[in-house]
Amino acid sequence: MKVTVIGGGSWATALVKVLSENHQTKVKWWMRNHDAVEHIRKHHHNPKYLSSIEFHPSRVKPYYNLKEAIKNTDWVILAVPAAFLAEAISSIKKEDLKDKFLVSAVKGMIPKTNELISDFLLNQYDIPLSHQCAIAGPCHAEEVAAEKQSYLTIAAPDLEVGERFAKLLSCRYVNTSAITDLYGVEVSAVMKNIVALACGITHGLGAGDNFQAVMVSNAMLEIKRFVNQIAPLERELISSAYLGDLLVTAYSQFSRNRTFGNMIGRGYSVKTAQMEMNMVAEGYYAVKSIYEINQKAKVELPIVNFAHAILYKKNSLKKEFNSLKVKLS
Repeated sequence: MKVTVIGGGSWATALVKVLSENHQTKVKWWMRNHDAVEHIRKHHHNPKYLSSIEFHPSRVKPYYNLKEAIKNTDWVILAVPAAFLAEAISSIKKEDLKDKFLVSAVKGMIPKTNELISDFLLNQYDIPLSHQCAIAGPCHAEEVAAEKQSYLTIAAPDLEVGERFAKLLSCRYVNTSAITDLYGVEVSAVMKNIVALACGITHGLGAGDNFQAVMVSNAMLEIKRFVNQIAPLERELISSAYLGDLLVTAYSQFSRNRTFGNMIGRGYSVKTAQMEMNMVAEGYYAVKSIYEINQKAKVELPIVNFAHAILYKKNSLKKEFNSLKVKLS
């Protein structure tokens, strides 16, 4: 089985590690940085992210020619931040992806069009939903790379396709399962990044664990309202694909969205926080997308509105915090 991973960051690196655990899988790994590709070819590890992971050259082959990387491959995994995905794969044509299965490891939306990744692939590349999957669940790259026990859920409209890909990701430290709720998983993943960012802001402002627990509880209800409005379906939002992902992103030391929000709450500007982190917080872009979508949907989203007022309207942190406090219960 041949799998191509697109992306050079920590999550892409962790996924390459997991996939290479299967001796029957050959991994083709594309990244934009030519120097990083040459470094991996010579030294068998990513020089910038999770550099302690060593890759076996017979199982992992790095590329900087994207068309060569996806040629003669069965599965293509997208592990590029949503804000840069369209540009990253702009050299690919529809015919290059024909009959391939596309897997989104992106927990975000295309900012300019406010599209979910599945809709972007359908609209721009004619990839039918039956040939798409999304990786869901609590899965910080740092813990997966350290071989901490993790659980991933593969969401695919065609359950058989989801189960096939789930087997590719299953190994001694990763348990996998499959469900059919692609849209619900995608929307929930976008929303949980916003919640984690908002939790970070309030923590930076001095709120404690008690308040954060209330925030996350209310956020689950907020996610439920929005997901059911956008993608009506009977689903169990308390499962790890939804609630589990929200919890780890809101609480973990590895959460870049929480870290970004915490810096904003402490008075950093958006630009300064982004520069200091040197990683993309998907929640920043997601706030604007969900807020704009909700102008039509009209769902009650106090936490999204709180984050949007601070990040995009530049409103007073304390004023918005005080306003949010009375809306939670």
